Amino acid sequence: MLPRAYWKGSLKLSLVTCPVALYPASTTVERTRFHMIPDGNAGIDAFAVIRDAMKDQDRVALARVVLSNRERIVAIEPLGKGLIATTLRYAYEVRNEEDFFADIKTPKISKDMVELAAHILDSKAANFDASKFEDEYENALKALVKQKASGKTIKSAEKPVKADNVISLMDALKQSLKGKAPAQRPARASRPAPRAAKKAGRSTARQRKAG
Repeated sequence: MLPRAYWKGSLKLSLVTCPVALYPASTTVERTRFHMIPDGNAGIDAFAVIRDAMKDQDRVALARVVLSNRERIVAIEPLGKGLIATTLRYAYEVRNEEDFFADIKTPKISKDMVELAAHILDSKAANFDASKFEDEYENALKALVKQKASGKTIKSAEKPVKADNVISLMDALKQSLKGKAPAQRPARASRPAPRAAKKAGRSTARQRKAG
């Protein structure tokens, strides 16, 4: 059963107008979609004409709607038999990317590595299919609840060990192209902790003083 429409209005293309209603398309408030209102053949025909014309021309329309007592801009595009509306942000609501990216360093990367990375991207390219993506967190949570309900003992997951070994970027790119894990370089021997060295120095000093 569809939720109640929280906005009703009309969709207008020049002199052609049809009634529409706005429903939430997901659990987020930022994405919404239009559903057609069965308001006679005139409204149905007008809706279909606008939808099909936008689909044929591969166009996206911009419109203004009032939601929660605020005017918002939405992008409207054809989706199946209906239209989907995505709310957009005003320029003053969007943060400047320089505020976040200013501290990112710009290392010198060889052209060969960039071309190799681009070749890897081409080999991994495929059409997007949302059905192939699963909510791993939700699946793990359901499995955990199921185990708990069946009386099984729940063991805490071990934290993954962070690798300290250094890997050559070029070697990693080449191995990624072959589908193999790159060989890791042996880690350097760690130096003794400064605190331990300081403690050893104090012990030696005490022995000399006692002697």
